[in-house]
Amino acid sequence: MSVIEIRGARVHNLQNVDLDIPRGKITVITGVSGSGKSSLAFDTLYAEGQRQYIDSLSAYARQFLDQIPRPDVDSINGLAPTLAIDQKNTTSGSRSTVATITEIYDYLRLLFARAGTPHCTECNSEIATQSPDAIADSLLALADKTKLVVLAPMVRGRKGVHKDVFESIQKAGLVRVRVDGEMYPLEDVPVLAPRKNHTIEAVIDRLVIRDGIESRLRDSVALALRLGDGLINSMVQDPSAKDREVWDETLYSTAMACPDCGTSFAEVEPRTFSFNSPYGACPTCEGLGKVGENADEVCPECEGSRLCIQARRVTIAGCAIHELTAMPLAGAGDWLGECEQSLTPLQQAVALPIVREVTRRIEFLGRVGVHYLTLSRAADTLSGGELQRVRLATSIGSGLVGVCYVLDEPSIGLHPADHGRLIDCIKELQSQGNTIVIVEHDEATMLAADRLVDIGPGAGKHGGHIIAEGTPKQVIKNRKSLTGQYLSGKEQVTIPDQRRTAKHWITITDASLNNLKNVTAKIPLASLVGISGVSGSGKSSLISDTLYPALAQKLGLQTPAPGPLKSIRGATKIDKLVPINQTPIGRSPRSCPATYAGVLDEVRKVFAATRQAKTRGFSTSRFSFNSKSGQCELCKGHGVERIAMNFLSDLFVTCTRCGGRRFNRQTLQVRFKGANVADVLEMSIDGAAEFFENVPKISRLLASLQDVGLGYLHLGQASTTLSGGEAQRIKLGTELARVSTGSTLYLLDEPTTGLHFADVQRLVDVLQRLVDAGNTVLVIEHNFDLLSACDWIIDMGPSGGADGGQIVAEGTPEQVADNPASISGKFFKF
Repeated sequence: MSVIEIRGARVHNLQNVDLDIPRGKITVITGVSGSGKSSLAFDTLYAEGQRQYIDSLSAYARQFLDQIPRPDVDSINGLAPTLAIDQKNTTSGSRSTVATITEIYDYLRLLFARAGTPHCTECNSEIATQSPDAIADSLLALADKTKLVVLAPMVRGRKGVHKDVFESIQKAGLVRVRVDGEMYPLEDVPVLAPRKNHTIEAVIDRLVIRDGIESRLRDSVALALRLGDGLINSMVQDPSAKDREVWDETLYSTAMACPDCGTSFAEVEPRTFSFNSPYGACPTCEGLGKVGENADEVCPECEGSRLCIQARRVTIAGCAIHELTAMPLAGAGDWLGECEQSLTPLQQAVALPIVREVTRRIEFLGRVGVHYLTLSRAADTLSGGELQRVRLATSIGSGLVGVCYVLDEPSIGLHPADHGRLIDCIKELQSQGNTIVIVEHDEATMLAADRLVDIGPGAGKHGGHIIAEGTPKQVIKNRKSLTGQYLSGKEQVTIPDQRRTAKHWITITDASLNNLKNVTAKIPLASLVGISGVSGSGKSSLISDTLYPALAQKLGLQTPAPGPLKSIRGATKIDKLVPINQTPIGRSPRSCPATYAGVLDEVRKVFAATRQAKTRGFSTSRFSFNSKSGQCELCKGHGVERIAMNFLSDLFVTCTRCGGRRFNRQTLQVRFKGANVADVLEMSIDGAAEFFENVPKISRLLASLQDVGLGYLHLGQASTTLSGGEAQRIKLGTELARVSTGSTLYLLDEPTTGLHFADVQRLVDVLQRLVDAGNTVLVIEHNFDLLSACDWIIDMGPSGGADGGQIVAEGTPEQVADNPASISGKFFKF
């Protein structure tokens, strides 16, 4: 088939949608927030692809297939294997980095293991081989009466039962072994777990250092080296040691030893450089790079590199692997290009294919606009947009063909100047024979699509229809399409007739964190202020990491120390500081919009005040799914049960007792206006606002969430299913419901994330309303619909990384647009 044929899609708010998506083409799905874009792209198209994938697995996986929810759709034909590249961080938290996600680190580990030069951890001399006599001499030099155990390493950190190893030890005439650090007679060794890593050492000899043992020790060393394939491990106990259980261990090798101090080392392997392996991880921080109760302090042992000292002492052209991964991607690419000249011909034969592959992947990362990142950057510190673009670059490098990729707003967090390169990368992925489906609000991406689908007309129950589809030109001509009206310029976000003039300013002097070059910035108060600039230009370093903590300290708030700066003036004009970012509103499914915004607290009071509740003696706690008295006994208020799948991710299926409603039967019998508390949590914010219109406190809280365009969300929707932009707008809506001081500074980081043109208009109206009340709103933003509505712009640049960190232009949007030094200037919309 030449198309993916979707018929009768009814997932969430989709209204029996029929759609043909051309295979091998780029299709963009757009529409206002909550209109059904993700329901169609991810919860229908991608979900069915996943279901079909699981159907192809073993019988063990298929036995759970009837519990996996099938998308509510009549049919999907012509579907290719699907891959989602979204903004959700499903990596292994802080253990994943840009290098591991892109698989670049696997290549670098191989490169340093095969072409690196190891150095002594004691004196930093280059490592050389050590003879058996030299090893024996070093042991004979121990003090008299020192207890010594000579071990032959047979297996080092490998999975398996290893019966053959124990048989070979027995054939050698030996009777004792050490397995995973424990001594055993050979006949008493327990059966090893086949899927766990094990270390097995044959006990060659146990003796005490004294006169007359030289011949015996040299024979033991020779036997240990023969069985241990050039390795020998010694366990030494000093005669003066008070604790008889403490032994010092030293590994010797005929292959690797320091010529100056004699220290021996195991052969360098790729796993030596893995911070996820006990053989490569720093023993102090266990490969995290951070220590402390909250893992917020740089490890003093490895200085944040995550690696053990042996790995840190292997270099190529004087550079260690952790120093290479700490470079910005552009710098790492340059170093790889130059290091070839310092390699020997033998090293070049090994290294050049690896270097070419790494360089190719780094080029892809640069093309998707993340050139300013370092390879060592932890995945959980990346924004949703950065993480998605890193994955996109990895997909381009994978060379997969015939796949249907589903992307979720890949342009998020990207300056318009970088959109062209991103679109080129998406087209390259398409040219490899793949189908691309993108949920997107970016104008440039929509215009570059082969097919544009506009879903609407509104959000929630007012959406779910295909309003227009066709080429971008066809959608622009369609009068029913709100997207088309904005693309044509007939509709646009309102620009104020007059910019506000500030009477008071906050001034930061000589800020120098990260790439900031002694920046002095003036921020007008009682104004809407935009911070613009390409990715990596220093926006967050200036605002989030310098201005915010400096002001917080002035207000007596507990925050991390601000970045280096000379002074901050004008802070006395601010009496409240409200940072609103895109971090989740909760880390578990128990958190939801109703709990975060305080709506559920008021709802519980309403239910507790009913006659039914009073008769039964139910208090407000009874109507909380976190309370033992009210929650379902089986699922404990989660609404789902977890099924362990071993080799697959755990499955979560609807609770068989409460049917996903979270509460027990007795609690659900209490009703208000015919609805129980579970019914309320299933309502959309718009629906709940209508239901509680005569309850002032609840009505006010819900109205603020509606004002920021979240009426389509369900009150009980798990926080883990919310996008970063939705989480940020919930925080903003919650703040709107609180009493303003009139001297509050609001800090927002890309608040337009995930917003359609029409939603941006609603957001601008809300922000202008805050400023009209005397407050200051400062936004870090790439969306020029919002930036064009600001009173004042601070444009950072001129580039990202080392080439950024300066204020290129500042003033009103008109003044910045007229400044030839500003890359941002040409994107303003007047």
